[in-house]
Amino acid sequence: MRKVLGIILGGGAGTRLYPLTKLRAKPAVPLAGKYRLIDIPVSNCINSEIYKIYVLTQFNSASLNRHLARTYNFSGFTDGFVEVLAAQQTPESPEWFQGTADAVRKYLWLLEEWDIDEYLILSGDHLYRMDYRQFVERHRETGADITLSVLPIDERRASDFGLMKIDDSGRVISFSEKPKGDALKEMAVDTTLLGLTPEEAREKPYIASMGIYVFKREVLHKLLQEGMKETDFGKEIIPSAAKDYNIQAYLFNGYWEDIGTIEAFFDANLALTKQPRPPFSFYDEQAPIYTRPRYLPPTKLLDCHVTESIIGEGCIIKNCTIQNSVLGVRSRIEAGCVIDHALLMGADFYQPYSERQSGERMSNGKVPMGIGENTIIRRAIVDKNACIGRNVQIINKDRVEEANREDLGFYIRSGIVVILKNAVIADNTVI
Repeated sequence: MRKVLGIILGGGAGTRLYPLTKLRAKPAVPLAGKYRLIDIPVSNCINSEIYKIYVLTQFNSASLNRHLARTYNFSGFTDGFVEVLAAQQTPESPEWFQGTADAVRKYLWLLEEWDIDEYLILSGDHLYRMDYRQFVERHRETGADITLSVLPIDERRASDFGLMKIDDSGRVISFSEKPKGDALKEMAVDTTLLGLTPEEAREKPYIASMGIYVFKREVLHKLLQEGMKETDFGKEIIPSAAKDYNIQAYLFNGYWEDIGTIEAFFDANLALTKQPRPPFSFYDEQAPIYTRPRYLPPTKLLDCHVTESIIGEGCIIKNCTIQNSVLGVRSRIEAGCVIDHALLMGADFYQPYSERQSGERMSNGKVPMGIGENTIIRRAIVDKNACIGRNVQIINKDRVEEANREDLGFYIRSGIVVILKNAVIADNTVI
């Protein structure tokens, strides 16, 4: 894998994940109590012995830069690195990134300096565990110019994805972006060609692109330089190359979730609490997910009732009920609270004890950081450093599906209340 260069596409403004992307790039959004989205593809690369990794981004990249610098420091005895390539304007290219392919095109001058054979192009907002070595080996064995990682899916979900058809050799021959009706029926294929059993093939007769690609070095350079007006890999570059290049499909039949929307992100996090086996596990010693080491103290639980939940380190939780929830690092929850089907991202720092006393107001009269006494939070996301007062109810009382109340410190997306980072919610508020 020394001849493979990893390129992680950080995405655009992350509008579907807003307001979680208000102050951070999409790959920097916290995940599972202590990780960030970017940790998934970077860890998959490291576990696959791919150590040269670039992350392309252009929005709110400060926290992403900080996280990567603090987390991924390879020893001086390797040529490994994880670096952010932020969008930049030059005399030759005065515009920002226009799409996934355009982002890579603008940094071709840098990528060309590496003595590598393949580019592995990944997305920064998917949750999955994958050994890219098998993916790259399949690419080499078939002599492919481009190999796409594909997912077998059923008819119910198929119209939400870009689909493709393959011939008997596994070569991709046509594409269709989110087809419906008769156009969807035409995209059905015999997925036993990719290794599914006949029963699985009947259930999942469609194959969807995961947005993960391996390109031969010279093929990527040629496609990006010839199709200067084409800005997106999945919608333009790869479909237009199908006629002249050998594009192969590689089957991935494990858990994969696109967590690019608030609802998908929320559901994927809470699914981690399921028993006996969650769909995705962070407890795999053979392929661990890495993140920043924080050296926090253990979590302290004082007379609490906790069921099917994940609690990050460094939390202080007192006399409360927590069920089917994920609590991030340094979460602080006072007595009498009920946290039910909620995602709390925790805090970036501890408030000094001199400023606050347990369950009391801070010395300056403001609401202390964390969750105040007798507060109820149900089906909600509370972003970092939020200050929630006493007797607050975050329950979406009026069953609103969509709302923008930035002035009050929250949004509602798909019925899920999202409390903004650094928001202050006063005592006795009902949302």
